[in-house]
Amino acid sequence: MIRASGPGQYLVLIPAFNEQEAIGSVIREVKDRVGDVPVLVVDDCSTDSTAALARIAGAEVLSLPFHLGLGGAVQAGYRLAYELDYDFVVRIDGDGQHDPAHIPEILAALKTSGCQMVIGSRFANGNAHPHSSAIRAAGTRFFRLVLRPILGKQVRDPTSGYVGVNRQALDVFSRSFPLEYPEIEALVVLQRRAFQFLEVPVRMRPRRGGRSTITPLKSVYYILHVLLGVLVNVLRFERSRWR
Repeated sequence: MIRASGPGQYLVLIPAFNEQEAIGSVIREVKDRVGDVPVLVVDDCSTDSTAALARIAGAEVLSLPFHLGLGGAVQAGYRLAYELDYDFVVRIDGDGQHDPAHIPEILAALKTSGCQMVIGSRFANGNAHPHSSAIRAAGTRFFRLVLRPILGKQVRDPTSGYVGVNRQALDVFSRSFPLEYPEIEALVVLQRRAFQFLEVPVRMRPRRGGRSTITPLKSVYYILHVLLGVLVNVLRFERSRWR
């Protein structure tokens, strides 16, 4: 199993569900880019060969006994990293969309900025993302507007899963993490703790295999579900302030 860490060490976390078409090449590319850095794949009860192919490619695999969804898989990885005393975790997706070449940039920003979270942003340089659907792009614009007054500053890519966190954020997220569509709600959780984030520009690519689980109908559900989660988090924070 993945080894315990020393001071300043980090690992790369890859939550994965039925990503057998891409997971092996993603892990090999990570290792080519960052060398002998631990890579942890959290297999969210896949029904294909994701876990086996991840091990063959050289990753450690945490296999969940039940399908928890993205947030549950990410939280399991964060909890293990926290218990093993890692100071930083960089999370990428298992479908090949995230270019591992940016991992050192995200890690450097975590170490030098004092922020608890660094987001790999498709839009940090003001460009459009060529691989986003019209519905997803509209959802991103919507949540930029929603989050601006809550966070106190603009976040250009609130749905990015290319994220680095430090040990302070790991402490919080290992105990409490949004389960279904976590990226946006996680920003609100950080804001409640007076934590800071920043965005660094990254290049995104098309999926290498499989397909996104977010269909047009699910996109509407996604927007409503996340908006409700954001409002609940805000109300909890306001209630706690007045106690």
